Amino acid sequence: MRDKLAQAIAAVVKQLFDIEVAVELTRPEAQFGDYATNVGLQLAKQLGQPPRDISQQLAEKLQADHAELVASASVAGPGFLNLTLQDAELVAALETKPAQPYANKTVVVEYSDPNPFKILHAGHFYTSVVGDGIANLVERAGGQVHRVNFGGDVGLHVAKTMWAILQTLGGEQPEKLNEVEADKRSEWLAAAYVTGTAAYEDDEAAKPAIIELNKRIYQLQNENDHDSPLAQIYWTCRAWSYDYFNAFYDRINTHFEKYYPESETAPLGLKTVQEQLAKGVYKESDGAVVFVGEPYGLHTRVFINSEGLPTYEAKDVGLSFKKWEDYHFDTSIIITGNDITEYMKVVLKSIEQFAPDLANRTIHLTHGNVKLQGAVKMSSRKGNILRAVDVIEATAAANKQTGNGEETIIGAIKYAFLKQRIGADIIYVPEESVSLEGNSGPYLQYAHARARSILTKAGSAETAQLTELQADERSLVSKMTEYSEAIDKAVTDLMPHHVCTYLYELAQAFNRFYEHNRVLDDPRQSVRLSLVKTYADILESGLGLLGITAPHSM
Repeated sequence: MRDKLAQAIAAVVKQLFDIEVAVELTRPEAQFGDYATNVGLQLAKQLGQPPRDISQQLAEKLQADHAELVASASVAGPGFLNLTLQDAELVAALETKPAQPYANKTVVVEYSDPNPFKILHAGHFYTSVVGDGIANLVERAGGQVHRVNFGGDVGLHVAKTMWAILQTLGGEQPEKLNEVEADKRSEWLAAAYVTGTAAYEDDEAAKPAIIELNKRIYQLQNENDHDSPLAQIYWTCRAWSYDYFNAFYDRINTHFEKYYPESETAPLGLKTVQEQLAKGVYKESDGAVVFVGEPYGLHTRVFINSEGLPTYEAKDVGLSFKKWEDYHFDTSIIITGNDITEYMKVVLKSIEQFAPDLANRTIHLTHGNVKLQGAVKMSSRKGNILRAVDVIEATAAANKQTGNGEETIIGAIKYAFLKQRIGADIIYVPEESVSLEGNSGPYLQYAHARARSILTKAGSAETAQLTELQADERSLVSKMTEYSEAIDKAVTDLMPHHVCTYLYELAQAFNRFYEHNRVLDDPRQSVRLSLVKTYADILESGLGLLGITAPHSM
């Protein structure tokens, strides 16, 4: 419908002024019409006429030549043209489907990315929710989406944790792992990481031991050692981490097609960097291998350290090529915290030197930190981390009075995360997130349940085709036609908050309608039941895009 109207306006401009113009349409406030355009202002200088005069000519011509499409056209302000569609055209617009810019495209979306041997923190929760929302949007836009997860199962953080574990077990005694209670394993590993980190920083004897242990862990990976006592401890604890991750993802209904552990990407990254070192892309520096970023306005980073081990940078190089080998993607979307913005610029710039197509197909999206209201930034290294489960527990505590279950709690958190534009820090307020009033997930879930209850009460009553709408009905239909546009904008920007904003506005529009218009036992019941069903379907679809369930009762 939007394109049809734009084409009609462009055709009228061509007829009146013999000018080709790209017409942009916006949504004015409801009382002014369905669409507005500033084309009169665009043409004013070129035609040497006042913009209001141009818009008036367009209004008259549109109503004369396109009366089947445009019910009314009026000029406002300095020359804006406000347009109201015929009811039949407005109703037909409800069938408009979102654009499909990712049709026949393979898209890899990488997000969450927790490290085994460490705890899931609130940032992992946030990026999991955001990543899932973006993946859903790309899928809705026609993309073949592969959801993947990357995490460090090798590296210094693992060595720190393993060192502390060995101290606790009294050496390489894997049988003693049986003494760790199943439901305490993740916390036990997190505590070991804190202990190991403190020892690395403060204990002169521990630091070289941890560095040596780091090499041994790389070695057992390279040798595929699963049998030595150290290997048994390592693989058992790594499995505990993945079990813990999967349990949490199940809880929030987020699932991944594939995990990429760093142990899998490190060898390819190391090999690639070494090959490109010989070709001059990377440089040797004090026994390490670096990429010099200053010529590109970036900074220099180490890709292979002086011990000959690949750093995070080299592992990310390997990851890019692994994803390419597995999926031959058109686009790779990586979603992380904004603390690695400059890091990723260097990694991608280095890849661009020898695989420009791979780098150019990669989009890096970043977000801020998650804090509870009044809290300070926390650190898993120090052990004062805001855990992912802490967010759920704080929300559950705030939700006690409502009596709603975990489905509503998870929906409340997801919506609170997604309704804000991705980029800045998130100040999460549990009490606001579970409120049944205002812009919240439970408010929209309740709005959906309320609409479904109306339909349930109607039973087998028939619905009717929407024609000759009354004013309040028309206003609601007009708002509902904006759904596909909201999705299109969210897909273009890769920003789910556009969907949140729209759904909240839609629920408000329905409340205004329902406040003044009876649905059941009204002469227009069949028409209004059709409106209610369309509204409920849009809410359910939109909440689904956000990864939030739409309950039929609350």
